[in-house]
Amino acid sequence: MLNVGDILETITMIEEEHLDIRTVTMGISLLECMDSDVDKACEKIYDKITRYAGELVPVCEQIQKEYGIPIIHKRISVTPVAMLAAACQGANPVKFARTLEKAANAVGVNFIGGYSALVHKGFSAGDYALIESIPQALAETEHVCSSVNIGSTKTGLNMDAVAKMGRVIRSSAEATADRNCIGAAKLVVFCNAPEDNPFMAGAFHGPGEPDCVINVGVSGPGVVRAALAKSQGLDITGVADLVKRTAFKITRMGQLVAKEASKRLCVPFGIVDLSLAPTPAVGDSVAHILEEMGLEQCGACGTTACLALLNDAVKKGGVMASSHVGGLSGAFIPVSEDAGMIDAAKSGTLTIEKLEAMTAVCSVGLDMIVIPGDTPAEVISGIIADEAAIGMVNFKTTAVRLIPAIGRQVGDELNFGGLLGAGPVMRVNTASPAKFIARGGQLPAPMQALKN
Repeated sequence: MLNVGDILETITMIEEEHLDIRTVTMGISLLECMDSDVDKACEKIYDKITRYAGELVPVCEQIQKEYGIPIIHKRISVTPVAMLAAACQGANPVKFARTLEKAANAVGVNFIGGYSALVHKGFSAGDYALIESIPQALAETEHVCSSVNIGSTKTGLNMDAVAKMGRVIRSSAEATADRNCIGAAKLVVFCNAPEDNPFMAGAFHGPGEPDCVINVGVSGPGVVRAALAKSQGLDITGVADLVKRTAFKITRMGQLVAKEASKRLCVPFGIVDLSLAPTPAVGDSVAHILEEMGLEQCGACGTTACLALLNDAVKKGGVMASSHVGGLSGAFIPVSEDAGMIDAAKSGTLTIEKLEAMTAVCSVGLDMIVIPGDTPAEVISGIIADEAAIGMVNFKTTAVRLIPAIGRQVGDELNFGGLLGAGPVMRVNTASPAKFIARGGQLPAPMQALKN
């Protein structure tokens, strides 16, 4: 039986506390599109994406209208394109990026992810060429997003890939310097990348996924903050319980939308990613949740402990609400996309070193951080190595999305607009790790039981 109080509470969450479905992402396998002729492969890719995703946007808009639930983005993720590039060696992989862009425009989605390579244990056919082409591909397209998985808990870290990605990130920023270095904002470097992540820029459709699937990402940091603000006097256990109950409600809404989209599109329902994904809007900030717990400002001593509590409680509440939780699921801390993080970074309370510590206990990693434009590639690679090591040792996903602000220095600002927001250029420790990065090779995986 419908409860009027629950209905009114949900309306308040949506209208006043920024509760939304951040993304409905359709994952599409392109393995059957492989062809030694790159032009034929691109033709097959375009046909399959437009055939499968042709109704994605209209269906999401219909669900939004019927249920009154905002669905902010409609996205597509595809098989890592490096796998397709392997079948047509010698061809320019950028042709695939142009095809993905054309398909994204045809079906009207906000982003399409999967211009990706999985090189955690080494480079295979297609990987090297695709990685080299990333700066050009991201410069020539608007909707295409790219990711590279350079390590995992079982394989260790591919340090040759780490070195290369430092240079690729710099080149991506330089290639789009006239557009606020947006290329680097569409590029993520992963350790332990999940195959079912619906969030950009790191979404790709893993080779172990079905032919087509619907994954949904929910977001409600404003709801969690409002719940804490209304419940003063709680001890830490009470705070955790309140966050769990709130995450449960948020996830149930996500599951409703996922199942409806799945049914109407005749596509299997994959997962709900219950990550708290912030926006630059006032009141929609993960940093403000931490401050509501009792911090003067995000980045203060105690921030990592508060974030650990938040991340754990969100997961516990979410898994009770859905049997299909996956993706990244937790709390995101992207600096440029979070109003509270932006304020803390500007004041100097939040530093890259503190953010790195926080990534040990939350989802993803160093996300949407703007750094000085003259930061050397090997320093970027060193940051990637540090962050990937945290993920590798702690059996968790970590990622790096850095934006070198070409021509700008600490104290300046880079504005991307929309959900990507605006970020202050943050100070980076430039003591050189060049000799370490130049060694290359494979950083060994941590010791673990060799069971099968």
